[in-house]
Amino acid sequence: MNKILSRLFVFFVGIPLVILIVCLPYFNHLALHVLICAITFIAATELYDIYKINHPLLSKKLIVGCSVFIPVIGMIYAVLPAVTGKSFPVGQEIITYALIVDFLLLLFSEVITAKTFETSNTRIASSVFIVLYSGYIITFISRMTVIEIGGNNITTPLVSVFLLMVFMCDSLAWLFGVLLGKNNRGVVKASPNKSVMGFIGGFAGSIAAGVLGYILWPNIFHGSILKIIFMGICIAFSSIVGDLTESIFKRSAGVKDSGHVIPGRGGVLDSIDSILMSAPVFYLMISILYGI
Repeated sequence: MNKILSRLFVFFVGIPLVILIVCLPYFNHLALHVLICAITFIAATELYDIYKINHPLLSKKLIVGCSVFIPVIGMIYAVLPAVTGKSFPVGQEIITYALIVDFLLLLFSEVITAKTFETSNTRIASSVFIVLYSGYIITFISRMTVIEIGGNNITTPLVSVFLLMVFMCDSLAWLFGVLLGKNNRGVVKASPNKSVMGFIGGFAGSIAAGVLGYILWPNIFHGSILKIIFMGICIAFSSIVGDLTESIFKRSAGVKDSGHVIPGRGGVLDSIDSILMSAPVFYLMISILYGI
């Protein structure tokens, strides 16, 4: 019952609230960028707490700070031109440069703070991964806020379709699993409750959301409907991989939830795992399939 209530809460409250934020265009979607930065802060904190159970890590403040630094740079890149009226002197590669700066800071921290070196490789690798996972890949949503067609910003339809594809994948995977998956569970050891029918429902949900976007915004998702179907398949795959990956994180650490921020659902990572893995895939798909 708690799972049903939490999903209903997300569907009727959480999703509309996020879509409302996505639809606020002021200062090139400043509200969305602030939300991304806040989510990154919480997600990096949760992932650090999970990792520290089994892995040596660098300073928590450093890792969380480095994680948030990347979407903050993405926000400045997107918002500053809207505020000043001047184009940013560097392109989207500024986000990658921010990641490189983080990488150097993490290495420098290990160099000056390490007292013994038996666990240095693990400490560096784990710390870098937290920054990549919680801070970098989410910035592919930030990159969508500067995309234009014919001089018109298309952030709202792009991000709305992306989020709807991920949410529909998650929701129909759960629904199909509950209704039809009792006899075909256990196919993935990382999450024994996942079922074959649940996976099928996830793919169906993502494709359906994509087709809806194809109908509503034909000027963006143009051409053959097969392109959006293929895109839906890719997003469903990445969403499922993201969900299962976070299950591995938690099982490895022996914890049930990533945190307790969201009543009935656990932590922020529990709610955005699919979004994190799907954001770069969606960005890649719109670039390849639609030339955006």
